[in-house]
Amino acid sequence: MARPEIVVIIPAFNEERSIGKVVREIPAAWVQEVIVVNNNSRDQTAAVAAQAGATVLHEAVQGYGRACLRGIAYAQNREPKPDIVVFLDADYSDYPEQLPQVIDPILTGQADMVIGSRALGNRQRGSMTPQQLFGNWLATRLLRWLYGVRYTDLGPFRAIKFSSLMALDMRDQNYGWTVEMQVKAAKKGLKTTEVPVNYRLRIGVSKVSGTVKGTVMAGYKILTTIFKYR
Repeated sequence: MARPEIVVIIPAFNEERSIGKVVREIPAAWVQEVIVVNNNSRDQTAAVAAQAGATVLHEAVQGYGRACLRGIAYAQNREPKPDIVVFLDADYSDYPEQLPQVIDPILTGQADMVIGSRALGNRQRGSMTPQQLFGNWLATRLLRWLYGVRYTDLGPFRAIKFSSLMALDMRDQNYGWTVEMQVKAAKKGLKTTEVPVNYRLRIGVSKVSGTVKGTVMAGYKILTTIFKYR
């Protein structure tokens, strides 16, 4: 692929302490536009992201999937349209500088979609809760048993060809976003692979794994999404 057009979409809810670091550490030589979707934040997330050089969009209704869909809608109307879309979290738990490794299997024609696997990389102690580790273990095994695909993670740091992303017709508006993408990729027969990515303690408290309600709701949604598309 000759000089692909690459955009990064970052959903962000109350991440003013971390979003600037994330945007600034994305390798500028590889990426044409960084899109931060401010998901009804009550702090200065939008202002900090803009100051760091990101294009800031606003999605007033909270939901991880909603924010991602808002970013995708923007990318659809963008000229030139992207060749590759990278998704990244706003909490600085991922390492943005690993973006070249994540997109490499797409650039070399080995994959249509790449999952950055925290299970295969180096995780800082405490960066994933026991419930996250168990949830990933269970979800990836269900994906193997029901869809015949081998994953080790549902990690948020991922890349996908824009044409493949459009073909998936993503719909989930909250916690089921990542697993919906992986399930639909399996059903569509996309070439997928994983690459190791490192993971560290996030800045601030997780809105999902940091609360009992968030953990329960995310677990329920992930499982129901896996079975929904079967």
